[in-house]
Amino acid sequence: MRHIRRFAAASLLVLALAACGDGADDDGTNGESDMPIGAASDDAMPSPDVSPSETATPSPTPSATDTVDEMAPPPPPAVAAAPAAFTQCRVCHAVEPGQNGIGPSLAGVVGRRAGTAAGFSYSDDMSALGTTWNDGTLDRYLADPSGMVPSTTMAIGPLDATQRRAIIAYLKTL
Repeated sequence: MRHIRRFAAASLLVLALAACGDGADDDGTNGESDMPIGAASDDAMPSPDVSPSETATPSPTPSATDTVDEMAPPPPPAVAAAPAAFTQCRVCHAVEPGQNGIGPSLAGVVGRRAGTAAGFSYSDDMSALGTTWNDGTLDRYLADPSGMVPSTTMAIGPLDATQRRAIIAYLKTL
């Protein structure tokens, strides 16, 4: 996931630089002048017979849409901080979509049919489980993985009900 963010950031930088052009003015000076800083050129000063109100153009009040970069990607969905009990899950599971480790990615696990994460090789028992992960099925599985799926390779330390609820609440944000 980190490499995708870096690629996106680099792409946005390239687009921003392209939108700015190469920086060369028509005269090839890149906006530089021989004039000292703070000095005004003759054509920058209004003529004495023109009142300042005739030359000053009020700038419009910026709206919310004026400040939004339309090329920027949408912000990532809010993900809750992982509870302390999830530390042992991270050893085998990634939370990024499509990044399987020793265990399948847990992104989108709530509501997914057991044994169906793309690109992961499940045990026959897990593939045949025929359940969809929800609060109840996840709680039962986290309480006793091998009791629910005899051939599971998932090894997890004992979790109390509070830890299981915290993990399940976190999984719902992924």
